[in-house]
Amino acid sequence: MTVRTESPQVRVETAQKRRALPPLLVHALAALGAFAVVVVLTLVTDEFTNLRIATIGYYLVAVAGLTLLTGLTGQVSLGHGAFMFIGAYTVALLVRRVPSFPLWADLLLASAAGGLAGLLAGAAAARLRGPYLAGATLALAVGLPALTRRFPDFLGGSNGLSFTVHSRPAGVGVPELRWQTWIVWLSVLLALVLVVNIVRGRLGRDFRAVRDDEVAAALSGIAVGRTKILAFLVSAVCGGLAGGLQAFLLGTAAPGSFTPALSLSLLAAVVLGGLGTLWGALWGAVALVYFQAWSEDLADVLHLNTDVANNLPLAVYGVILIVVVLAFPRGIQGGFQRLGGLLRRSASEKENHEKH
Repeated sequence: MTVRTESPQVRVETAQKRRALPPLLVHALAALGAFAVVVVLTLVTDEFTNLRIATIGYYLVAVAGLTLLTGLTGQVSLGHGAFMFIGAYTVALLVRRVPSFPLWADLLLASAAGGLAGLLAGAAAARLRGPYLAGATLALAVGLPALTRRFPDFLGGSNGLSFTVHSRPAGVGVPELRWQTWIVWLSVLLALVLVVNIVRGRLGRDFRAVRDDEVAAALSGIAVGRTKILAFLVSAVCGGLAGGLQAFLLGTAAPGSFTPALSLSLLAAVVLGGLGTLWGALWGAVALVYFQAWSEDLADVLHLNTDVANNLPLAVYGVILIVVVLAFPRGIQGGFQRLGGLLRRSASEKENHEKH
């Protein structure tokens, strides 16, 4: 009779695995900590900064969805602003025509509307790749806002739809904008918990396999077309939620907010933050908000005329994007990872030198 014994290291690793928390719970706890940080930031900053923090929130979920689509499956989309358009107008129409619906239902329906559009777009574009896919999605971003002029009575024309959402419970002594910022970030963090679990699960592995080699993925049993469509679906749900949160925060849904420039800016944010990483989505969202704000401040200091001032943010953003891509091909997050690797290597070399 043979008795199998385990080494101490194996026993420690087994015990650690048993004590490990489920990934979903770990991500939920991380989201709770992030929400606490957001609450503290809104308490110590003014209303204008609160608005910027909320704006970073809905851009974050939009960029995260595009990161999943472009960074993980390699599908270049120039139409992500169209899904935000759908989400924003869904919330606006629901608030105006079905005011009895709670806000959470409006946001869920906005996400579902964006997801349905993404499902249709993904099914149509499943056989396209490269510039053909980019062109097809760009047509979506150009065509959808034009519907507001075709149906002005329903969609408000070029002025869009204005509305008011009373989301703050009676008796809560919190400024309205601060409360809205909390709602935005709570919604964003809940969505990101789901996205992170998708990215780190089996579906995320399928996404990466399709991105790396479609033929090899198909030979290994992955349904390539279905996987691409699912990536579009998840990405569009994030876009619909982002658009719904933007409309909720600003109290309006107007076609001028969802031009093709928005889709290009979101894609640039993905590249700037770091392609294929959700941390990069955060840095890209921060860049979208603050680079534009700094450019506007610079235009005011230099007393530039209106035409130059309006185009300065795009110019500054483009220059910074080029510099970051040349210096850190993997984006800002890649730069942080590279810096962390250099610091760890330096510490390891110093420790080995001291031993000897």
